[in-house]
Amino acid sequence: MLTATKETQLMQRLKRGFIISWALGCIFYLLQYAVRSSPAVMLGELSDSFGLSTFQMSSILGTYYYSYAIVSLIAGVAYDKFGAKYPIAIGAGLICLGCLLFSLSGEVTGNAGRLLQGAGSAFSFTGCVYLASHGFSAKYIATAIGFTQCMGMLGGSSGQFITGPLIENGLPVHLFWIVMGAACGIICLLLLLTTPKEVREPNTTHTSDSFITPYKIVFSNLQSYLSGIISGLLFVPTTVFAMTWGISFLVTDRGMDRHAAVLASAMVPMGWVIGCPLLGFISDKIGRRKPVLIGGSLVMILCFLQLFFMPQLMAPLVSMLIFGIASGAAMIPYTMIKEANPDEVKGSATGGINFITFGVTSCLGPVFAAYHGKTLANSAAHEAHFQAAGIFLIAVIVVALIVSLFIKETGKTVRT
Repeated sequence: MLTATKETQLMQRLKRGFIISWALGCIFYLLQYAVRSSPAVMLGELSDSFGLSTFQMSSILGTYYYSYAIVSLIAGVAYDKFGAKYPIAIGAGLICLGCLLFSLSGEVTGNAGRLLQGAGSAFSFTGCVYLASHGFSAKYIATAIGFTQCMGMLGGSSGQFITGPLIENGLPVHLFWIVMGAACGIICLLLLLTTPKEVREPNTTHTSDSFITPYKIVFSNLQSYLSGIISGLLFVPTTVFAMTWGISFLVTDRGMDRHAAVLASAMVPMGWVIGCPLLGFISDKIGRRKPVLIGGSLVMILCFLQLFFMPQLMAPLVSMLIFGIASGAAMIPYTMIKEANPDEVKGSATGGINFITFGVTSCLGPVFAAYHGKTLANSAAHEAHFQAAGIFLIAVIVVALIVSLFIKETGKTVRT
Protein backbone atom coordinates (compact mmCIF):
# COMPACT_ATOMS: atom_id res chain seq x y z
CA MET A 1 0.00 0.00 0.00
CA LEU A 2 2.86 2.35 0.86
CA THR A 3 4.53 1.60 -2.45
CA ALA A 4 1.31 2.29 -4.33
CA THR A 5 0.88 5.58 -2.44
CA LYS A 6 4.41 6.68 -3.27
CA GLU A 7 3.89 5.72 -6.88
CA THR A 8 0.70 7.77 -6.99
CA GLN A 9 2.47 10.77 -5.45
CA LEU A 10 5.30 10.40 -7.97
CA MET A 11 2.82 10.34 -10.85
CA GLN A 12 1.10 13.46 -9.50
CA ARG A 13 4.42 15.29 -9.23
CA LEU A 14 5.28 14.26 -12.78
CA LYS A 15 1.94 15.52 -14.04
CA ARG A 16 2.41 18.85 -12.25
CA GLY A 17 5.86 19.09 -13.76
CA PHE A 18 4.48 18.46 -17.25
CA ILE A 19 1.73 21.07 -16.76
CA ILE A 20 4.23 23.69 -15.56
CA SER A 21 6.48 22.89 -18.52
CA TRP A 22 3.47 23.04 -20.87
CA ALA A 23 2.66 26.55 -19.59
CA LEU A 24 6.25 27.62 -20.25
CA GLY A 25 6.06 25.85 -23.62
CA CYS A 26 3.04 28.01 -24.49
CA ILE A 27 5.16 31.11 -23.84
CA PHE A 28 7.86 29.57 -26.04
CA TYR A 29 5.23 29.03 -28.76
CA LEU A 30 4.06 32.65 -28.39
CA LEU A 31 7.62 33.95 -28.69
CA GLN A 32 8.43 31.88 -31.76
CA TYR A 33 5.32 33.19 -33.51
CA ALA A 34 6.33 36.75 -32.63
CA VAL A 35 9.78 36.04 -34.08
CA ARG A 36 8.14 34.68 -37.22
CA SER A 37 5.70 37.57 -37.78
CA SER A 38 7.50 40.68 -36.52
CA PRO A 39 9.72 41.22 -39.63
CA ALA A 40 6.59 42.32 -41.52
CA VAL A 41 6.44 45.57 -39.54
CA MET A 42 10.13 46.35 -39.97
CA LEU A 43 10.91 45.21 -43.51
CA GLY A 44 12.07 48.70 -44.53
CA GLU A 45 14.11 49.19 -41.37
CA LEU A 46 15.69 45.76 -41.74
CA SER A 47 16.59 46.53 -45.36
CA ASP A 48 18.30 49.74 -44.26
CA SER A 49 20.07 48.03 -41.36
CA PHE A 50 21.32 45.16 -43.54
CA GLY A 51 22.06 47.40 -46.52
CA LEU A 52 19.90 45.25 -48.81
CA SER A 53 16.83 45.73 -50.98
CA THR A 54 13.45 44.64 -49.62
CA PHE A 55 13.49 41.75 -52.10
CA GLN A 56 16.88 40.55 -50.84
CA MET A 57 15.72 41.02 -47.27
CA SER A 58 12.57 38.97 -47.89
CA SER A 59 14.77 36.16 -49.23
CA ILE A 60 16.68 36.11 -45.95
CA LEU A 61 13.44 36.12 -43.95
CA GLY A 62 12.13 33.24 -46.05
CA THR A 63 14.97 30.93 -45.01
CA TYR A 64 13.07 30.53 -41.71
CA TYR A 65 10.61 28.22 -43.46
CA TYR A 66 13.30 26.02 -45.03
CA SER A 67 14.77 25.00 -41.68
CA TYR A 68 11.35 24.87 -40.01
CA ALA A 69 10.14 22.37 -42.59
CA ILE A 70 13.21 20.12 -42.44
CA VAL A 71 13.71 20.16 -38.66
CA SER A 72 10.01 19.42 -38.10
CA LEU A 73 10.80 15.85 -39.18
CA ILE A 74 13.55 15.60 -36.58
CA ALA A 75 11.43 17.22 -33.85
CA GLY A 76 8.54 14.80 -34.25
CA VAL A 77 10.75 11.76 -33.75
CA ALA A 78 12.91 13.42 -31.06
CA TYR A 79 9.95 13.79 -28.70
CA ASP A 80 8.84 10.20 -29.33
CA LYS A 81 12.34 8.84 -28.67
CA PHE A 82 13.81 11.07 -25.97
CA GLY A 83 10.91 12.76 -24.21
CA ALA A 84 10.46 16.53 -23.89
CA LYS A 85 13.15 17.74 -21.45
CA TYR A 86 16.03 18.26 -23.84
CA PRO A 87 14.34 18.68 -27.25
CA ILE A 88 12.08 21.57 -26.18
CA ALA A 89 14.90 23.36 -24.32
CA ILE A 90 17.20 22.92 -27.34
CA GLY A 91 14.48 24.43 -29.54
CA ALA A 92 14.20 27.55 -27.38
CA GLY A 93 17.99 27.78 -27.24
CA LEU A 94 18.25 27.68 -31.04
CA ILE A 95 15.79 30.57 -31.37
CA CYS A 96 17.77 32.52 -28.76
CA LEU A 97 20.99 32.07 -30.73
CA GLY A 98 19.16 32.80 -34.00
CA CYS A 99 17.80 36.12 -32.72
CA LEU A 100 21.19 37.21 -31.43
CA LEU A 101 22.85 36.38 -34.75
CA PHE A 102 20.10 38.17 -36.67
CA SER A 103 20.68 41.30 -34.56
CA LEU A 104 24.19 41.64 -36.07
CA SER A 105 22.60 42.84 -39.36
CA GLY A 106 24.93 41.04 -41.74
CA GLU A 107 23.86 38.99 -44.74
CA VAL A 108 25.65 35.83 -43.54
CA THR A 109 24.61 36.20 -39.90
CA GLY A 110 21.09 37.15 -41.03
CA ASN A 111 20.69 33.95 -43.03
CA ALA A 112 22.23 31.85 -40.25
CA GLY A 113 20.09 33.54 -37.63
CA ARG A 114 16.87 33.08 -39.53
CA LEU A 115 17.71 29.42 -40.22
CA LEU A 116 18.29 28.84 -36.50
CA GLN A 117 15.03 30.61 -35.65
CA GLY A 118 13.12 28.29 -37.98
CA ALA A 119 14.91 25.20 -36.68
CA GLY A 120 14.15 26.08 -33.06
CA SER A 121 10.54 26.94 -33.80
CA ALA A 122 9.97 23.44 -35.19
CA PHE A 123 10.20 22.11 -31.60
CA SER A 124 7.57 24.47 -30.13
CA PHE A 125 4.06 23.31 -31.06
CA THR A 126 4.97 19.61 -31.16
CA GLY A 127 6.56 19.97 -27.74
CA CYS A 128 3.50 21.69 -26.27
CA VAL A 129 1.24 18.93 -27.59
CA TYR A 130 3.58 16.31 -26.11
CA LEU A 131 3.66 18.03 -22.70
CA ALA A 132 -0.12 18.53 -22.66
CA SER A 133 -0.73 14.87 -23.44
CA HIS A 134 1.44 13.87 -20.45
CA GLY A 135 0.16 16.50 -18.02
CA PHE A 136 -3.60 16.58 -18.61
CA SER A 137 -6.25 13.89 -18.50
CA ALA A 138 -7.80 12.92 -21.84
CA LYS A 139 -10.88 15.11 -21.41
CA TYR A 140 -8.75 18.27 -21.07
CA ILE A 141 -6.14 17.65 -23.78
CA ALA A 142 -8.19 19.23 -26.60
CA THR A 143 -8.73 22.33 -24.47
CA ALA A 144 -5.01 22.51 -23.66
CA ILE A 145 -4.04 22.19 -27.32
CA GLY A 146 -6.62 24.81 -28.29
CA PHE A 147 -5.17 27.19 -25.68
CA THR A 148 -1.69 26.47 -27.05
CA GLN A 149 -2.82 27.45 -30.54
CA CYS A 150 -4.36 30.64 -29.18
CA MET A 151 -1.06 31.55 -27.51
CA GLY A 152 0.76 31.11 -30.81
CA MET A 153 -1.74 33.27 -32.64
CA LEU A 154 -1.48 35.94 -29.95
CA GLY A 155 2.26 35.86 -30.50
CA GLY A 156 1.76 36.31 -34.23
CA SER A 157 -0.57 39.25 -33.65
CA SER A 158 1.61 40.90 -31.00
CA GLY A 159 4.61 40.47 -33.28
CA GLN A 160 2.94 43.08 -35.46
CA PHE A 161 0.42 44.86 -33.25
CA ILE A 162 2.89 45.67 -30.45
CA THR A 163 6.17 45.68 -32.36
CA GLY A 164 4.89 48.00 -35.11
CA PRO A 165 4.37 51.06 -32.86
CA LEU A 166 7.67 50.37 -31.08
CA ILE A 167 9.56 50.43 -34.36
CA GLU A 168 7.63 53.53 -35.50
CA ASN A 169 8.65 55.29 -32.28
CA GLY A 170 12.33 54.65 -32.91
CA LEU A 171 13.16 51.27 -31.33
CA PRO A 172 16.34 50.07 -33.13
CA VAL A 173 15.73 46.78 -34.93
CA HIS A 174 18.95 45.22 -33.60
CA LEU A 175 17.82 45.96 -30.02
CA PHE A 176 14.47 44.30 -30.68
CA TRP A 177 16.20 41.08 -31.75
CA ILE A 178 18.51 41.16 -28.74
CA VAL A 179 15.50 41.44 -26.42
CA MET A 180 13.72 38.57 -28.21
CA GLY A 181 16.86 36.47 -27.97
CA ALA A 182 17.15 37.15 -24.25
CA ALA A 183 13.48 36.22 -23.70
CA CYS A 184 13.94 32.92 -25.54
CA GLY A 185 17.13 32.27 -23.56
CA ILE A 186 15.26 32.68 -20.27
CA ILE A 187 12.51 30.32 -21.44
CA CYS A 188 15.18 27.82 -22.51
CA LEU A 189 16.67 27.74 -19.01
CA LEU A 190 13.26 27.52 -17.32
CA LEU A 191 12.21 24.63 -19.57
CA LEU A 192 15.45 22.82 -18.86
CA LEU A 193 14.91 23.21 -15.11
CA THR A 194 11.21 22.35 -14.93
CA THR A 195 10.56 19.70 -17.60
CA PRO A 196 10.50 16.22 -16.03
CA LYS A 197 13.10 13.77 -17.25
CA GLU A 198 11.32 10.60 -18.27
CA VAL A 199 12.74 7.21 -17.39
CA ARG A 200 12.60 5.04 -20.49
CA GLU A 201 13.16 1.34 -20.80
CA PRO A 202 16.39 0.40 -22.60
CA ASN A 203 15.66 -0.45 -26.19
CA THR A 204 18.22 -1.95 -28.50
CA THR A 205 16.14 -1.06 -31.53
CA HIS A 206 16.96 2.65 -31.21
CA THR A 207 18.96 2.62 -34.40
CA SER A 208 18.94 5.11 -37.24
CA ASP A 209 16.29 2.98 -38.92
CA SER A 210 13.96 3.47 -35.95
CA PHE A 211 13.91 7.18 -36.75
CA ILE A 212 12.88 6.47 -40.32
CA THR A 213 10.23 3.82 -39.69
CA PRO A 214 7.47 6.17 -38.43
CA TYR A 215 7.88 8.37 -41.48
CA LYS A 216 7.70 5.36 -43.76
CA ILE A 217 4.20 4.86 -42.39
CA VAL A 218 3.22 8.53 -42.58
CA PHE A 219 4.61 9.18 -46.06
CA SER A 220 3.26 5.98 -47.56
CA ASN A 221 -0.23 7.38 -46.88
CA LEU A 222 -1.65 9.60 -49.64
CA GLN A 223 -3.83 11.39 -47.08
CA SER A 224 -0.68 12.69 -45.37
CA TYR A 225 0.42 14.44 -48.55
CA LEU A 226 -3.02 15.87 -49.23
CA SER A 227 -3.28 17.18 -45.65
CA GLY A 228 0.12 18.87 -45.88
CA ILE A 229 -0.51 20.39 -49.31
CA ILE A 230 -3.88 21.83 -48.28
CA SER A 231 -2.50 23.28 -45.05
CA GLY A 232 0.57 24.65 -46.81
CA LEU A 233 -1.47 26.38 -49.51
CA LEU A 234 -3.83 27.91 -46.95
CA PHE A 235 -0.89 29.19 -44.92
CA VAL A 236 0.67 31.01 -47.90
CA PRO A 237 -1.63 34.08 -47.77
CA THR A 238 -1.01 34.43 -44.03
CA THR A 239 2.72 33.74 -43.83
CA VAL A 240 3.81 35.22 -47.16
CA PHE A 241 1.37 38.12 -47.40
CA ALA A 242 0.03 39.11 -43.96
CA MET A 243 3.19 38.25 -42.01
CA THR A 244 5.81 39.38 -44.54
CA TRP A 245 4.66 41.60 -47.42
CA GLY A 246 1.21 42.80 -46.36
CA ILE A 247 2.20 46.07 -44.69
CA SER A 248 4.49 47.09 -47.54
CA PHE A 249 1.77 46.38 -50.12
CA LEU A 250 -0.93 48.24 -48.20
CA VAL A 251 1.32 51.28 -47.70
CA THR A 252 2.87 51.41 -51.19
CA ASP A 253 0.08 50.16 -53.46
CA ARG A 254 -2.99 51.20 -51.49
CA GLY A 255 -1.51 54.37 -49.99
CA MET A 256 -2.58 53.44 -46.46
CA ASP A 257 -1.10 55.10 -43.41
CA ARG A 258 1.62 52.84 -42.00
CA HIS A 259 -0.03 52.57 -38.60
CA ALA A 260 -3.34 51.57 -40.21
CA ALA A 261 -1.54 49.02 -42.40
CA VAL A 262 0.14 47.47 -39.35
CA LEU A 263 -3.23 47.17 -37.59
CA ALA A 264 -4.85 45.62 -40.67
CA SER A 265 -2.11 43.00 -41.09
CA ALA A 266 -2.14 42.21 -37.36
CA MET A 267 -5.84 41.35 -37.66
CA VAL A 268 -4.97 38.13 -39.51
CA PRO A 269 -3.13 36.41 -36.64
CA MET A 270 -5.66 37.97 -34.25
CA GLY A 271 -8.35 36.26 -36.31
CA TRP A 272 -6.53 32.95 -35.82
CA VAL A 273 -7.03 33.35 -32.07
CA ILE A 274 -10.77 33.18 -32.74
CA GLY A 275 -10.82 30.96 -35.81
CA CYS A 276 -8.58 28.05 -34.78
CA PRO A 277 -10.59 26.99 -31.71
CA LEU A 278 -13.92 28.03 -33.25
CA LEU A 279 -13.53 26.04 -36.46
CA GLY A 280 -12.07 23.14 -34.51
CA PHE A 281 -15.10 23.19 -32.19
CA ILE A 282 -17.53 23.29 -35.11
CA SER A 283 -15.69 20.42 -36.78
CA ASP A 284 -15.85 18.33 -33.60
CA LYS A 285 -19.49 19.24 -33.05
CA ILE A 286 -20.67 18.09 -36.47
CA GLY A 287 -18.22 15.18 -36.54
CA ARG A 288 -16.87 16.16 -39.96
CA ARG A 289 -13.71 17.89 -41.16
CA LYS A 290 -14.22 18.57 -44.87
CA PRO A 291 -17.26 20.91 -44.65
CA VAL A 292 -15.42 23.20 -42.22
CA LEU A 293 -12.22 23.05 -44.29
CA ILE A 294 -14.04 23.86 -47.53
CA GLY A 295 -16.24 26.50 -45.90
CA GLY A 296 -13.23 28.27 -44.38
CA SER A 297 -11.44 28.25 -47.75
CA LEU A 298 -14.45 29.79 -49.48
CA VAL A 299 -14.66 32.60 -46.92
CA MET A 300 -10.93 33.25 -47.37
CA ILE A 301 -11.45 33.62 -51.12
CA LEU A 302 -14.40 35.98 -50.66
CA CYS A 303 -12.46 38.14 -48.19
CA PHE A 304 -9.51 38.54 -50.54
CA LEU A 305 -11.77 39.24 -53.52
CA GLN A 306 -13.29 42.07 -51.49
CA LEU A 307 -9.93 43.36 -50.19
CA PHE A 308 -8.20 43.43 -53.57
CA PHE A 309 -11.06 44.25 -55.95
CA MET A 310 -13.91 45.87 -53.94
CA PRO A 311 -12.19 47.80 -51.14
CA GLN A 312 -15.10 50.21 -50.76
CA LEU A 313 -17.39 47.49 -49.39
CA MET A 314 -15.47 46.90 -46.16
CA ALA A 315 -12.55 48.42 -44.28
CA PRO A 316 -9.28 46.45 -44.58
CA LEU A 317 -9.24 46.03 -40.80
CA VAL A 318 -12.55 44.15 -40.92
CA SER A 319 -11.87 42.06 -44.01
CA MET A 320 -8.44 41.00 -42.70
CA LEU A 321 -9.98 40.00 -39.36
CA ILE A 322 -12.64 37.87 -41.05
CA PHE A 323 -9.96 36.40 -43.32
CA GLY A 324 -7.89 35.53 -40.26
CA ILE A 325 -10.84 33.79 -38.59
CA ALA A 326 -11.57 31.79 -41.73
CA SER A 327 -7.89 30.89 -42.18
CA GLY A 328 -8.17 28.88 -38.97
CA ALA A 329 -9.26 26.19 -41.44
CA ALA A 330 -5.56 25.68 -42.18
CA MET A 331 -5.30 23.84 -38.84
CA ILE A 332 -8.03 21.29 -39.74
CA PRO A 333 -5.59 19.17 -41.84
CA TYR A 334 -3.42 18.84 -38.71
CA THR A 335 -6.28 16.91 -37.13
CA MET A 336 -6.99 14.99 -40.33
CA ILE A 337 -3.44 13.69 -40.73
CA LYS A 338 -3.48 12.34 -37.16
CA GLU A 339 -6.83 10.63 -37.75
CA ALA A 340 -5.61 9.18 -41.04
CA ASN A 341 -2.51 7.54 -39.50
CA PRO A 342 -2.00 4.90 -36.75
CA ASP A 343 -1.79 5.96 -33.10
CA GLU A 344 1.87 4.99 -32.75
CA VAL A 345 3.00 7.63 -35.28
CA LYS A 346 0.94 10.63 -34.12
CA GLY A 347 4.02 12.65 -33.19
CA SER A 348 5.71 11.85 -36.46
CA ALA A 349 2.50 12.74 -38.31
CA THR A 350 2.70 16.24 -36.80
CA GLY A 351 6.32 16.49 -37.90
CA GLY A 352 5.37 15.24 -41.34
CA ILE A 353 2.61 17.79 -41.91
CA ASN A 354 4.85 20.60 -40.65
CA PHE A 355 7.46 19.50 -43.17
CA ILE A 356 5.02 19.51 -46.09
CA THR A 357 3.17 22.65 -44.97
CA PHE A 358 6.21 24.83 -44.64
CA GLY A 359 7.85 23.16 -47.61
CA VAL A 360 4.98 24.54 -49.69
CA THR A 361 5.45 27.97 -48.09
CA SER A 362 9.20 27.82 -48.76
CA CYS A 363 8.55 27.14 -52.44
CA LEU A 364 5.79 29.69 -53.06
CA GLY A 365 7.21 32.50 -50.90
CA PRO A 366 10.13 33.25 -53.25
CA VAL A 367 7.79 33.01 -56.27
CA PHE A 368 5.51 35.68 -54.79
CA ALA A 369 8.52 37.82 -53.88
CA ALA A 370 10.04 37.53 -57.37
CA TYR A 371 6.87 38.32 -59.32
CA HIS A 372 5.16 40.80 -56.99
CA GLY A 373 7.39 41.84 -54.09
CA LYS A 374 10.40 42.67 -56.26
CA THR A 375 8.35 45.03 -58.44
CA LEU A 376 6.59 46.76 -55.54
CA ALA A 377 8.79 49.87 -55.33
CA ASN A 378 9.03 50.30 -59.11
CA SER A 379 5.36 49.86 -59.97
CA ALA A 380 3.65 52.86 -61.55
CA ALA A 381 0.15 51.35 -61.62
CA HIS A 382 -0.15 50.62 -57.92
CA GLU A 383 -3.74 49.39 -57.92
CA ALA A 384 -3.11 47.00 -60.81
CA HIS A 385 0.03 45.75 -59.07
CA PHE A 386 -1.92 45.19 -55.86
CA GLN A 387 -4.66 43.28 -57.68
CA ALA A 388 -2.12 41.11 -59.53
CA ALA A 389 -0.69 40.07 -56.16
CA GLY A 390 -4.24 39.36 -55.01
CA ILE A 391 -4.90 37.09 -57.98
CA PHE A 392 -1.80 35.06 -57.10
CA LEU A 393 -2.94 34.62 -53.49
CA ILE A 394 -6.54 33.82 -54.41
CA ALA A 395 -5.33 31.24 -56.95
CA VAL A 396 -3.33 29.52 -54.21
CA ILE A 397 -6.43 29.26 -52.00
CA VAL A 398 -8.50 27.98 -54.95
CA VAL A 399 -5.98 25.17 -55.50
CA ALA A 400 -6.25 24.29 -51.79
CA LEU A 401 -10.03 24.22 -52.15
CA ILE A 402 -9.83 21.87 -55.14
CA VAL A 403 -7.46 19.50 -53.32
CA SER A 404 -9.86 19.56 -50.34
CA LEU A 405 -12.51 17.95 -52.52
CA PHE A 406 -10.33 14.85 -52.95
CA ILE A 407 -9.12 14.27 -49.40
CA LYS A 408 -10.97 11.61 -47.42
CA GLU A 409 -13.23 12.60 -44.54
CA THR A 410 -11.72 11.56 -41.18
CA GLY A 411 -14.31 12.91 -38.72
CA LYS A 412 -16.06 10.73 -36.16
CA THR A 413 -19.09 10.32 -38.41
CA VAL A 414 -17.03 8.06 -40.69
CA ARG A 415 -15.00 6.43 -37.88
CA THR A 416 -17.96 5.20 -35.85
